[in-house]
Amino acid sequence: MRVAQSLQECAGLAYPVVTIGNFDGVHVGHQAVLRLVRERVQLHRGTVVVLTFDPHPLRVLAPKVALRFLCDPADKLGLLEAAGVDVVVRLPFTQEFAAQTPEEFMARVLRDGLGTRELFVGQNFRFGKDRAGTIHTLMDAGPRMGFTVQAIAPVVVGGAPVSSTRIRDLVQAGRVSDAAALLSRPYMLKGPVVRGERRGGVLGFPTANLLPPEGRVLPPDGVYASHLWVGTQALAGVTYIGTRPTFGAGARLIETHLLEGDRGLYGLEVAIAFYERLRDDQTFDSADLLAQQISADVDRTREILRTRPGVAARTS
Repeated sequence: MRVAQSLQECAGLAYPVVTIGNFDGVHVGHQAVLRLVRERVQLHRGTVVVLTFDPHPLRVLAPKVALRFLCDPADKLGLLEAAGVDVVVRLPFTQEFAAQTPEEFMARVLRDGLGTRELFVGQNFRFGKDRAGTIHTLMDAGPRMGFTVQAIAPVVVGGAPVSSTRIRDLVQAGRVSDAAALLSRPYMLKGPVVRGERRGGVLGFPTANLLPPEGRVLPPDGVYASHLWVGTQALAGVTYIGTRPTFGAGARLIETHLLEGDRGLYGLEVAIAFYERLRDDQTFDSADLLAQQISADVDRTREILRTRPGVAARTS
């Protein structure tokens, strides 16, 4: 997959079939659109093109909004490549770019810049200055600009459309198993393992600790059944997010106790996959009571992960 930072890098693409969006999370709705695009590309031996923007338009148009994302930029590129995208066009989003009229955007970007032959966008897609452009604008102008337009209905799961916003809300509510169903994979956070206060080891449950990644959606404080990925190896674990109130609140950390024991992971880049929320964060009257609860969390995590194909051998 190729990543282009300008329209000049997109000259001469073979039969570009284009879709536009931020694609945060590359969820099942995004995947459905990309499958449609790939089908059209295969018919014409063309190019699957994703047009996106950097930074996120809201950072320019509403800079006071605190944005949190479902995946890192590098992870998003990996997910798009796995979904069969040939070219990601990541255009700089500026005030000047936002000031383009819908007609200017269609002519400069879609027609002249990308040479779009077919365009696939959601039914509620808006673009151009003051978000004046709609799917009807595209359908009216597309034929004279040399491209067809396909309006895509949202994928509906559980009676509601799948969207990045819906998934963010689920993760922030601790409903990580529901979020996983809409992502088609567990929700994940990654970062380097840092040194903590080593209280887990004293309790008999040593942990690998991560700082909360900046700009990412975080599950609420509590305890989760999880896997900790080190490279291509998935290790079963119990993950705690919180400030350790039993010992006096400190900095928020993400702490994972590995069911297979301590692996000496300090400094390594790891990823945590969240499967199910076990309980809220709690304050215990003693370290012994906390250790008893962690032991119960470990037992429940083993039961949860045994129901998932291919992980039973790593949880017992």
